[in-house]
Amino acid sequence: MSIIDDTVARLVASRRQGQTTTAGGTPLPDAEAAYAVQAGVGQALGWFAGLAAGSAAHHWKSGGPSREAVLTHAALPPHGVWTSPADAREWPFHLRGIEAEVALRISQDVDAERAAALDVGSATELVDGMCVSIELVDSRWTEGLEAPALAKLADLQSHGALVLGEWQPFAPRDWAAQRCIVNIGDRPAMAFQGTHSLGDPAYVLPALLRHATRGGAVVRAGTVVTTGTWCGLPLAHAGDRVVAQFPGIGQAEV
Repeated sequence: MSIIDDTVARLVASRRQGQTTTAGGTPLPDAEAAYAVQAGVGQALGWFAGLAAGSAAHHWKSGGPSREAVLTHAALPPHGVWTSPADAREWPFHLRGIEAEVALRISQDVDAERAAALDVGSATELVDGMCVSIELVDSRWTEGLEAPALAKLADLQSHGALVLGEWQPFAPRDWAAQRCIVNIGDRPAMAFQGTHSLGDPAYVLPALLRHATRGGAVVRAGTVVTTGTWCGLPLAHAGDRVVAQFPGIGQAEV
């Protein structure tokens, strides 16, 4: 069995059994192998079986720690995408990391040829909506967030679930001035301003759209991309109410 097949099998078993598995024996050689694992897990679990032929997934996460870093991406299983206010108390989490984000909605179909020509400006012109999102971070690896980087990428970059707030028309903003307020349980509110690692959530779009259209898939109008945390990664406890607010955009709650 290849490293890719073995990793797929162990992640699928982890999800089906609700137990973590060690990443220590998962020496994936590169990001392409990690993306192959993502695809293999999605196929084994039937996440995207309902998509029309040739269509890319409808929900994605994309991001990175800086503009100098290689951005990473993951297609998200649709059964773990919820409308705010959401109740995640019955969802099987090993971690409950909280990332307050802004999600963007693509207004037109994008194929590989069109994606190849995009820069941030022209990709931004394809966005017709935005909303506040909360990504719930989780891991199928026993090492959790300390797992090797490629193992985390194979595991949907530690994705657990996604909560989407109410959609608003997209308009350019001064992202450096954008505020974000996060409430977790009964802890004091956490406030942030201009803390998106890339300075502009739309910065991820050219790379994401090129990634999503590899192999001839088409990103369909209405596709949603969540674009990276503004609040770091605070951890919630079971039962905590989490609210993320972006003044001028909206809020999301889980």
